Order: sequence, then C-alpha cells, then structure tokens
Amino acid sequence: MTPFPTSGSAAAAPEVAAEIRDVNTRYHDGAAAQYDAKWGIDWGDIGAGQVLQKIEKLLGTPLPRFERSLEIGAGTGYFSLHLLKQGVIGRATATDISPGMIEVLRGNAASLGLDVETAIADAEQLPFPDDHFDLVCGHAILHHIPDLERAFTEFHRVLRPGGVIVFAGEPSRLGDQLAVVPKRAAHYAAPLWRRALKARPAAHGHDDGGEENHALESQVDVHAFVPAELRGPIERAGFAKVDVRGEELAAGWFGWFNRGLESTADDADVPWGWKNYAFRGYLLFQQLDRRLLEGRLPAGIFYNLMVTAKKPS
Repeated sequence: MTPFPTSGSAAAAPEVAAEIRDVNTRYHDGAAAQYDAKWGIDWGDIGAGQVLQKIEKLLGTPLPRFERSLEIGAGTGYFSLHLLKQGVIGRATATDISPGMIEVLRGNAASLGLDVETAIADAEQLPFPDDHFDLVCGHAILHHIPDLERAFTEFHRVLRPGGVIVFAGEPSRLGDQLAVVPKRAAHYAAPLWRRALKARPAAHGHDDGGEENHALESQVDVHAFVPAELRGPIERAGFAKVDVRGEELAAGWFGWFNRGLESTADDADVPWGWKNYAFRGYLLFQQLDRRLLEGRLPAGIFYNLMVTAKKPS
C-alpha cells in the first residue's frame, strides 16, 4: 500500500477517506494491547501532570470544571481518565473508531475505579445530540481524520453554547520535517548504542500487533499541519477565539533521538537506568521548552501543535 499523502486541512476523496478509516481501525485494533507500554503512558501523578500541563497552557489556571466531556479518538483513555481523576470533568464520554482501543480503555477505567461512557464512533459522524457537551477534547487524533471540515462541524454541533474544544499532540508540518534530523541521527548511532548496551536487535512488529500491523503504522497519519491552515476548518465550523500554539521543540528532538535508538533494540535488553535517563531527560527538556521557547518562537517550528476554541454563547 502507498502511504497516504500528508496535507493541511483538505478533505480526502470519499474512497480514500474510507480506506483511511479502515487502516486506522485495523492498526489501532492491533496496537491496542501494547499501546500504553509502547508510548510510556503513565496512570499515576506524572501522567496526570502531563495532561493538566497541556490543558493549563491553553485554558490557564485555575482550570474550569466541565460537567460533560467528550474525548475524540480516546485510545486507551489518556485524557479523559486523568481529567476524571483530577476532578476537571464530572462525566466523561470517550469515543474511538477502534473497538480494540475502547476495550483497553474500559479495562483502564475499571482498574482506576472510574466510570466512563464509551462509544465506537467516527469523529465525522458522532452519535450524540446537539448542545450536549461542555468540552470536546483529544490528544494526537486530528492528524488521523480524513475530513477535518466535517469533524469540526460535528464538534461544534455537539458542544453547548459557550463550550470549548481542546486538542493537543498534533504534528506540525515543519516540526515533522525537522524531526527527521534526530531520527536519522538515531538510525546511524543505533548499532554502536546497542553494542555498548549489549542489546539484541528488535524483532519489529511482533510486540505491537504483528508484522502486518507494523506495516500499517506508516499509513495512519494523513495530516501534518501549518498553524494557519489548522485554524481554517475550525473557524469555518463556527468556532471563535481560536488559538493554535506550538509545544515541544527541545523535548521533541531529545525524545525522538532516544526513541529512535530504543526502537532498534529488544526492550528486555534496554537497562532501567537508560530508560530512566531518557524519561527524566524528556521531562527536563519539556520544562526548558515551556519556560524559554514556547510562546517566543513561531508555533510551526515545534513538533506538536495545540489548539483551543470556543463555541459562541
């Protein structure tokens, strides 16, 4: 299969859109069981701090309380479950196109003692009434959606007047191109790194859904955004006070280099000390970004984009 071309906010042709949805469903079903481990998702205080930090960047502090929230492409529940735990939202509804992800999310909610409503749903056709939610949110989901115009129209429809949207973890086009540098550096450094750690090469694809799922991974991302282009479908859907910001520049480079190295090795052979260094270093560079770079440099050079907007009252 040829990779889907990345773009800004243009909608894919119907037949291409259907294929994108099918590939995303199959890939995320296959990846669901190992998703939290693969991406280092933390369900304790560190994970909660990461989620709250993202929301606070866009909405400020103290955070408002949202009685009803809807998470789009919720995956294993990263945003909704942490926001429930912290009392930022009262009642959470989590949707995903992948039944496998929803199943893992339900298990995570049960283990945390949280009650969450779930639905297998396409972001472009939500099964909810008008003016129903106070918050629509998502993390690393917009770049998977074929028709953003239609999706944002749906987000606007299900939000009550005065409600807000918050999305984070969306790749910027320039930031994605710049990230090639640390990824390529990791590729060349990996053999020496594995030799130093006495780590065996990784058996790619077998721990996150098999070889077929590993091949699908390059097909699921269909957008990389220019900030001005990302604003377009949001404003045309009727939202006001649209704010697009950049997040993670130094942390992105540091993270991609280390993740690039780790992805080439058998996870059992990567020492705890290295993993601790990589994780703690990532958090340190996040603080560098937040205090010195974010808000001072153009949003488009950061690896991730964040967006918030409000439905007029």
